[in-house]
Amino acid sequence: MKRTLIFCLLGLALTFAACSGNSYSPKPRGYYHIDLPKKAYQHFDNGCAYAFDYPVYAVMQPDSSSGTKPCWYNLSFTQFNGRLHLTYYDVSSKAEYEGLIEDARTFAFKHTVKASAIDQKLINYPDKKVYGIYYAIEGNTASSVQFFLTDSTKHYFRGALYFNERPQYDSIQPVVTFIRKDIDRMIETFKWKN
Repeated sequence: MKRTLIFCLLGLALTFAACSGNSYSPKPRGYYHIDLPKKAYQHFDNGCAYAFDYPVYAVMQPDSSSGTKPCWYNLSFTQFNGRLHLTYYDVSSKAEYEGLIEDARTFAFKHTVKASAIDQKLINYPDKKVYGIYYAIEGNTASSVQFFLTDSTKHYFRGALYFNERPQYDSIQPVVTFIRKDIDRMIETFKWKN
């Protein structure tokens, strides 16, 4: 009897201890709040065969990696740890032009393994002789946006957006959406100088 009373009291004490206080439930993983700057643009015209507008909160730097050519730049979005690689080729033959177009397609579709979707959009500004293709790549890929612009005869310009982070599309998606608007502005204001 004494033993039963002790077990009952112990069980009652454990019940009250378990019921008192806050209950714990697991929370979903959270991500840092991202402060997006106000949209504002400046003009880029640095003696190359092209000019365009780019955001004031990004830094335009000449590409200093090995094997670069004149008029290759990196548009760095330092607060987002991202970079838009910009390359330019002065095209001298139809075979070279076709090879560059195929390279752009190949580079974009290399991400097929990790991409959940790759949307292509034609770029067509005949009054400025600016044509090309815009690749919007969704999913956990190394690059989220790639595009090329050409005048179909002698100029070829390519851009590819990369982040210096492990790809997690759900966490960088707001930043990608934000930068895509900047890339759209760049393409809309893009012009060949000769």
